[in-house]
Amino acid sequence: MLAITDQITIQDWELTEQFIRASGPGGQNVNKVATAVELRFEAERSPSLPGPVKTRLRRLAGRRWTKDGALIIQCDETRSQARNREIARERLAELIRKALVAPKKRRPTKPTWGSKQRRLKAKKERGEVKALRGRVDGSD
Repeated sequence: MLAITDQITIQDWELTEQFIRASGPGGQNVNKVATAVELRFEAERSPSLPGPVKTRLRRLAGRRWTKDGALIIQCDETRSQARNREIARERLAELIRKALVAPKKRRPTKPTWGSKQRRLKAKKERGEVKALRGRVDGSD
């Protein structure tokens, strides 16, 4: 069981772990031991996540979201299988926590009358400065 918040926990049946051989450094060990982990979370079928959270999670997951509604997280950072497993679970929990936060609604606003007047006054002054940059009449 993976605890996300006080209210949301992910059951073990929703998570599938598959261990694969990692690329990168590790010497002979990398050819023998499957230390990299591929964590699969069946997000679409999960009863512990509400609908809007699933939608936001899909957007946050990007390419890690499969067509059948699963979220796949891979980790091969360390040479330890147990540590890679922990890191993958932490990443999943963090991604779900981000999806729990609903974005603030944007309320369209209009500029105030005073700000419009200040803007127009500044434009007028700037235009006058530029108008005075014309050629100087040399006849004295």
